[in-house]
Amino acid sequence: MAKSPKAPKAAPKSSPQISIGIAEKDRASIAKGLNELLADTYTLYLTTHNFHWNVTGPQFNSLHAMFMTQYTELWNAVDPIAERIRALGFPAAGSYGQFGALSSLSDAPATPPNSEAMVRILVEGHEAVARTARRVFPIAEKADDQPTADLLTQRLDIHEKTAWMLRSLLE
Repeated sequence: MAKSPKAPKAAPKSSPQISIGIAEKDRASIAKGLNELLADTYTLYLTTHNFHWNVTGPQFNSLHAMFMTQYTELWNAVDPIAERIRALGFPAAGSYGQFGALSSLSDAPATPPNSEAMVRILVEGHEAVARTARRVFPIAEKADDQPTADLLTQRLDIHEKTAWMLRSLLE
């Protein structure tokens, strides 16, 4: 007996409109800024992980362990940022090309620098991510977007504290 052809799938239903009390143009602006924060965070994650693998010198043990703590924290930060973008109704960036275009950070050097230069690069990276988060904060605050403002406050605290700790190694 011949199989009967499968019925065509129904056209996907459109998603319901997002009605969370934040205007679409404000959500779009916040999502744009969060995608830049996501790109900065991921770029800094990659650089920190690279330095964890490639650090050498007398401070190897302490820097290797510190970099692992830092890249783990950064890795755990990207998902909440991306999920907040999605909750606002926009796609989260997720490719190297998108991250490269959106990030304010430079890529890690092709040749691993010495440990002092690694620390300096990471200080600059954490400060840059803090500037990005701080730039997005007033947009979220003006739109009365408390979850995004809370996320940004947490990220600011972490990046400013990490930059301070890294700067302390250079004194």
